[in-house]
Amino acid sequence: MKQLVYVVFVILFFACSNETNKKVTSKKVVITEKKNNGNYKIIGYAAGYEEYDFSKIDAKKLTHINFAFANIIEGKVAFELDTDAAKISTLVGLKKQNPDLKILYSVGGWVWSDQFSTMAAYEESRQLFAESCVALLKKHEFDGVDLDWEYPGQRAEDNVFRPADKDNFTLLLKDIREALNVQGEKDDTHYLLTIATGANQAYIDNTDLGEAHRYLDFINVMCYDFYQGWMYQTGHHANLYPSDKEKYGGNSGVEAIERHIVAGVPVNKLVLGIPFYGRQWEKVPPTDVPLYTSANEGGYIISYWQILEKIKSGNYEKGYDESAKASFLWSATDSIFISYDTPKDVQLKATYIKEKGLGGAMFWEYSLDKDQELLNTLYKSMK
Repeated sequence: MKQLVYVVFVILFFACSNETNKKVTSKKVVITEKKNNGNYKIIGYAAGYEEYDFSKIDAKKLTHINFAFANIIEGKVAFELDTDAAKISTLVGLKKQNPDLKILYSVGGWVWSDQFSTMAAYEESRQLFAESCVALLKKHEFDGVDLDWEYPGQRAEDNVFRPADKDNFTLLLKDIREALNVQGEKDDTHYLLTIATGANQAYIDNTDLGEAHRYLDFINVMCYDFYQGWMYQTGHHANLYPSDKEKYGGNSGVEAIERHIVAGVPVNKLVLGIPFYGRQWEKVPPTDVPLYTSANEGGYIISYWQILEKIKSGNYEKGYDESAKASFLWSATDSIFISYDTPKDVQLKATYIKEKGLGGAMFWEYSLDKDQELLNTLYKSMK
């Protein structure tokens, strides 16, 4: 999930002293795996920092809502925006429309992942954080916690990272799972614990998902941003299949899912991420097919509703990559290339989810699809 378009590269230091490197062996908090039996999840992230009226959310078309984001302050999870409490209350109120709806809060994201590594490196700080997760959950009547650590063992926006993140991430999930279970026993309920994961092999290599998934109810795979803001070359940012036009390796949704399966995650725990936004490259040199070509300005985020407005202008030609099952727009007049998902692309992804037996679909982010065109397609396609 992205909070900022621009990326700030900073010098990061490895602080490895007294880090916990032990493997998790306890199985007392393992989540029982269940087949979805056709009960597919539709999980929508709702960004608290967006100027959007959450009362407009169509709760009947969702199974889960992840409120984004909470930060880590002095080792504890906390909300930072003045408007968060009111928006959370509105989300919880949506259960009147859909009593089965689950509301989680998400911690971290692109900007607020800088404290994860240091917090997760020590047993005492992990436990403090886990206890604060439960306290915040109870305060606002959430149904679970979602971690969006970007990224364990890797550079991101301005995060500290260290080799021990690989094991510490699993230990952190175990501690949170235990704390949620203790509270769940008191409340006679099961509180959810989920994560959002990167789609590339580097994320797999820097985590131990084969062990970590045991403490998770499901995993939201971010199958988007394959081409993004700091890449001065056009490309598909959320293609379902590999493109035969790709020259430099690339990525795709099916490859991301397969990586997670090979890593040891059960298929039914995997949720395919879908973007309700596109990536726009500007000052693209004139060419017949501006796909995988150089650009003078990187792939900035553009919402789906803004893309629809551009299409209405009549300045854009629609393109489709049959091999990748991915759509794009090209304006020779404005020298702009846009990679995005259409309703057709969303429907194909829903078909793949059902054929593969995945747990469902996730999307980022609700306010980016104001007229619910993509959500309506996803909802109908997942039945």
